[in-house]
Amino acid sequence: MGYRRLLVVLVLSLGIIVLTGVAVPILLNQGLPSGEQGPTVMVSAAEGKQEPLPAIPPEVNQISEAFRAVAKRVKPAVVAIGVSQTVEQPTVPGGADEFLRRFFGVEPDEEGGRGPTRKFRRQGLGSGVIVDADGYILTNNHVVAEADKITVRLADGRDFEAKVIGTDPPTDVAVIQIKAERLPVAQLGNSDKAEVGDLVLAIGSPFGLEQTVTFGMISATGRGGVGITDYENFLQTDAAINPGNSGGPLVDMRGQVIGINTAIASRSGGYMGVGFSVPITLAAEVMKRIRETGHVVRGWLGVGIQRLTPELAESMKLKTEEGVLISQVFEGGPAAKAGLKARDVVLEYNGKPMKTSYDLQSAVAWTKPGTPGALVILRDGKRMNLKVEVEERPSRPELAGVDKGGPAEMKDLGLEVANLTAETAQRYGYRQGQGVLITDVEPGSVASMVNLKRGMLILEVARQKVTSVTELRQAMKKADLAKGIPLLVRAGDRETFVVLRKR
Repeated sequence: MGYRRLLVVLVLSLGIIVLTGVAVPILLNQGLPSGEQGPTVMVSAAEGKQEPLPAIPPEVNQISEAFRAVAKRVKPAVVAIGVSQTVEQPTVPGGADEFLRRFFGVEPDEEGGRGPTRKFRRQGLGSGVIVDADGYILTNNHVVAEADKITVRLADGRDFEAKVIGTDPPTDVAVIQIKAERLPVAQLGNSDKAEVGDLVLAIGSPFGLEQTVTFGMISATGRGGVGITDYENFLQTDAAINPGNSGGPLVDMRGQVIGINTAIASRSGGYMGVGFSVPITLAAEVMKRIRETGHVVRGWLGVGIQRLTPELAESMKLKTEEGVLISQVFEGGPAAKAGLKARDVVLEYNGKPMKTSYDLQSAVAWTKPGTPGALVILRDGKRMNLKVEVEERPSRPELAGVDKGGPAEMKDLGLEVANLTAETAQRYGYRQGQGVLITDVEPGSVASMVNLKRGMLILEVARQKVTSVTELRQAMKKADLAKGIPLLVRAGDRETFVVLRKR
C-alpha cells in the first residue's frame, strides 16, 4: 500500500515539474510585445532534448497587414456579373433535310432552316470593377457579349440590372452601367509603370465564388502574340485566375487597379500559373471613347506588321534589329498611297521610336482618322521620311478551313503544298495564281517551328514570287536551309515573313 502511495506522489511531482517548465515561458511571453516574444520550447524526438524554435520576425505581420489593407480597399468596388442568353438549337440531331422529311415529315423553311428548334437559357458568370460613382463598370467583352440580361451583384449584397454602354472586341474590353447610390469606386493606377516582380492581387468570382482574392506577381509586361485579341499588350501574372475571374481587377500594392483580368493559358481549363490582364491604361482609353461615342474608332495605316527578329534582319541583310517590319501593304490603303512597301522597316512614327509591333499598332490606333502622320522608315539600308494620312480602321475578313486538293510533299520542311485551284481560291478568299497553298504541316517539323499552318498561302521564297508547286520547288533548290530561307506567307488577309531554318 505504501508503495502505491509513493508511486502516485512521484508521478504528480513529475507532472508539476513538466507543467511548470512549459507554462512559465508561455506566461512570460504573453507580457512581451509582438515580435519580442522569447523562443518557444520544443522537444527533439531524436535526443529528448528541449530546443528553442526560431522567432517569427515582425515583418511577417507587416506583409499580411499590407495584403489585408489592399483587399479591404478594393473589394467593395469588385462586382459579380451574371449573364443569361437565349439560345436556339435544332431538336433533331444532324438536321439533314432528307432525314427530316423521311422520319419527321418536316420540310426545311425557305431560308434553309432545319425544322423544329428549342430555346433555352444559357447562363454565364464573370466579374467587373466599379470605376465611376455614376455606376460605370469595366469588364470583358466576352463576359457580356450577346447577353439578353446582365445582373450585377455588389459586395454589400445588392443586386442591379445593368445595361451595356459599349464593347470593344479588339481589346476584349466592355463598359456596363448600373443605376445605384452609395457606390464604392476603385482607384485606377498606371499600368505603364508596372514591372516584372511587382506584387499584385487578383479579385473576382472564380467559379461563382464571389469576392475571392488571390496573390501573385507580375510575370511579364507587354506580352503579345498570345492570339487572344487583336491588340495585345498584356500584363502576365501568376496570381490565380480561373473561369469567373474574367473582367475583375488586377491590383497593385497601392490598392490601385492596373489591369482587367482577361484570360489564362491552360491545358486543363483552370489555373496553371499563367494569366493575362488588359493594362488599365489601354482599358481606360477604350472606356473613355466608348463613353464619348458608344464605340471605339481607330486609325489605320493599311499594313501588315511584325517584329523584326534577328533571323529576319539577317535574311534581309539589314544592319538593324530595331523597328517594325512591314510585311504587307493593302491596295488602296493609306500606306499604299504614301508609298510604303513590304520589307520597309518603320523606325519612328510622329517622332516617337517604334521598337515593337504594338508600339506602332497602338500609336496609329489612337490617331484620329484624317490626321496626317510622319513616318521614318528604313528601305534597302537607307533612311526615308514619308507622310501618311491615317484612315478609319475597317473590319477584316477571316480565313475558313482549307481542303487538301492534291498535296505535294516537301519532307525536309515537314510541308504538304498544292496549287491554288479556281475552286479553292474562290471558296477561301484567295486569287488563283496568288501563291501556293499549304495543305498540311507535320508536328515538330521545320515548318511547324515557325507556326506555318494548314490553310496559309506561300507567296514568296527568298524574295522570289511563287504561284505553283513547281516554282516553289525551284526556288527552294536555290535557297540554303542551313542559312535560313525567308518566306512571305498569307493567312486570310494578313501577310507575314518567316524564316525556315534547320535547328
